[in-house]
Amino acid sequence: MTAPGTPFPVAVTGLGMVTAAGLDAARTWRSVTTATAPTGITHPEELRELPCDFFYAAHELDVDAHLGVAARRLMDRVAQLAVIAAREAVADAGLDTASWDGARVAVVIGSAHGGLPFYDRQAAVLAERGARRVSPMVSVLSTLNGPTGSVCRDLDARGPSLSLSTACASGTDAIGTAYQMLRADMCDLALAGGAESALSRLLVASGCQMKAMSTRRENPAAAVRPFDADRDGFVTGEGAGLLVLERPEHAAARGAKARAHLMGYGSTNDAYAPVAPEPDGRGLERALRTALAAAGLSGADLGHINAHGTSTALNDLVESRVLHRVCGEGPLVTSTKAMTGHTLGACGGIETALTVLALQHRLVPPTVNLDAQDPEIPVEVVAKAARAADLECAAKTSLGFGGHNAALVLTRA
Repeated sequence: MTAPGTPFPVAVTGLGMVTAAGLDAARTWRSVTTATAPTGITHPEELRELPCDFFYAAHELDVDAHLGVAARRLMDRVAQLAVIAAREAVADAGLDTASWDGARVAVVIGSAHGGLPFYDRQAAVLAERGARRVSPMVSVLSTLNGPTGSVCRDLDARGPSLSLSTACASGTDAIGTAYQMLRADMCDLALAGGAESALSRLLVASGCQMKAMSTRRENPAAAVRPFDADRDGFVTGEGAGLLVLERPEHAAARGAKARAHLMGYGSTNDAYAPVAPEPDGRGLERALRTALAAAGLSGADLGHINAHGTSTALNDLVESRVLHRVCGEGPLVTSTKAMTGHTLGACGGIETALTVLALQHRLVPPTVNLDAQDPEIPVEVVAKAARAADLECAAKTSLGFGGHNAALVLTRA
């Protein structure tokens, strides 16, 4: 076990993504950095006539080609996305699951809602057709641990496994928890990140009532506008983002090349309100400073921050003020949610993977749809086009309903 206060560089050796911007990591990165309009914006029947009637979907994904029909039927959509992303991450890391020690492999996946759509459909079956028509799999496919359990079975990962739910900070907290497991020598490698596919009429209707979701139905591709003066909310999406994390000696022993190093993690709670962040952002500030201290770095060392950036009035303002207090005017800030949608519990996994790629390629993705930055936003937000930068250190920040805050600090390999 590494002594507290001693920096511990965990190697990020693989990553996998499934998003509305691309059905794998390479295509997602290409779309996000070139600001290519996402092809996955759909108008599903479930959202018909709601104020926000569109959804960011991985709609061209051929699940049966990836998993086969038999395996697909034993998973809800969120678990399917997690398994596909996990397989890509493992292949990217050059790992052979047939020969690894599965007892030393951890899986930690965050999700805000798990198999909520399956639950919704079965609740409708119960109401319309009676109890005898309800699936016996409700308690299996609709639970939060569905993605984690499915990945463990698919990859024969028999080490510690956890399913985390800290709302929209879930994916970031999952990666941070896996980091702590590796640091404590509970495993040699871990698959960690987030997965979500919460296409639910009830959930979106509630978000509309909360005034948290954009109602720009006339131009969905321009609806999500992080840090823009004219922002009016987010749009939900589905996706998964998973990383392979390894203890440094384990990666070295097999000759693995790290894409980046995960150096620190911080997690706090505002203990303030069910939905709104603490107005002064003290909780998020503590989380980011904790992650920086664990890495042996300061805010001035950060060259880039992939922000939570939900395109809501309060979140963008509070978060940006915290980033300015901790880091000054140095880091290049971005939010990639205009390309992927707000994938809720998955966004921390997806956006951490994008942060890894930003470090590796020394390229900061743009914040799409940022036409006029809110003058109250005190940080430099990269807009319109990707920006090359000599990046060495970067951070990912996340906030979640319930007051959850999480931050990760990474360095270039």
